Amino acid sequence: MATTTEKKATPEALPLVGQSRWHQIEPFLPFSRETWRKLCRDGKAPTPTRLSERCTVWNNTEIHRWLADPLHYRTEEPCAQITKRTNAPHPG
Repeated sequence: MATTTEKKATPEALPLVGQSRWHQIEPFLPFSRETWRKLCRDGKAPTPTRLSERCTVWNNTEIHRWLADPLHYRTEEPCAQITKRTNAPHPG
């Protein structure tokens, strides 16, 4: 029984707008998921948004902002928890 190895295509660029999951931004980051999580937690990388229990996304605009200057990037407010998306109606 022969096994085949399929190579996943590496994306050439991250879209400028929208949101991406970890596997979509991973090719552009030079470290592990855990290191990225710690940077996000400390406010040194974009804060993720939790869409569901198993789905976390990052804002592509913020990822590009971080990629442009990772040493000086700071979020508005460091956050110990992942931002949760709510289905509550928008006020206004």
